Amino acid sequence: MIWVIGYKGMLGSELALQLTQANIPWKGTGEEVDITNPQALENYFNSTETASYLPSHNTENLADNGKIRWIINCAAYTAVNQSEDNAEKAHAINAAGPMNIARTARAHGAKLIHISTDYVFDGTADTPYTENSPKAPLGVYGRTKAEGENNVAKGMTQYYIIRTSWLYGFDGHNFVYTMTNLMNKDNTVKVVNDQRGSPTFCGDLASVILRFIEKADGATSFFGKNSAAPYGTYNFTDEGETTWYDFAKAIYQYGQKSGRITHDCDIQPCTTAEYPSRAARPAYSVLSKNKIEKELRIKIPSWESSLERFMKSGRFSPGK
Repeated sequence: MIWVIGYKGMLGSELALQLTQANIPWKGTGEEVDITNPQALENYFNSTETASYLPSHNTENLADNGKIRWIINCAAYTAVNQSEDNAEKAHAINAAGPMNIARTARAHGAKLIHISTDYVFDGTADTPYTENSPKAPLGVYGRTKAEGENNVAKGMTQYYIIRTSWLYGFDGHNFVYTMTNLMNKDNTVKVVNDQRGSPTFCGDLASVILRFIEKADGATSFFGKNSAAPYGTYNFTDEGETTWYDFAKAIYQYGQKSGRITHDCDIQPCTTAEYPSRAARPAYSVLSKNKIEKELRIKIPSWESSLERFMKSGRFSPGK
């Protein structure tokens, strides 16, 4: 059984879908189980009343008959600007929460996959950050996420920390949906052109998360035989790098091609200084994927191909 914490969020909902499609038993929780409260996590783990999101007979595929063996933590306080004014809340969810989850997982013999961010780096590099690059976060959000990573590593040994960046997906607010809506109503849109990173489609990240479980559990579960990737920290984004401005231009291109954008819009570059925000953003946050490609033996799709696939999908729904 897999426990997805934050299953209603953008990544969590994608994981829920892929788990269901793969006929893998899972349970999901949101705010009803407070990760800042260790006893709440313990109570949930011990509960026999919480039903899985698949029929109970599916748990027969597992040797432990429904026992939670993996926790995937997708919960986070991701409001980067608001974190500057709500440092206590950001710390509770991003730093203390992962510590509590790690301790609970260790106590019950479960393994943990924890999602982190490129914001643990300061963005002063000019080559992709590796998993061993020194962490130097610029603001509260990055500092609390870095502390969350440290707490997981201190709290247990059987874990995977996966750092990602510029995430977008079908369920939830994200840059692609925001740009699509703006481009369909405004004649001009200005986008920052001096921050570089790698866009990441939630569907690709969810598939990689399941690949970690596949390789770790392949000898004993529903996946087939594989050798586990070493525990520790990994970077994952879609392949390639770009600026927010060029990302926006690609959204406009694929949006017009797919019929998602039907309005003429002029996309103009601007600097970070012209678009002030409460929290500082890393100017360069490209992550090296050499380690994850080697250990999982995967080919990572380009950010352009994933974006086009996303915008063509029938699930694409930017709202208003």
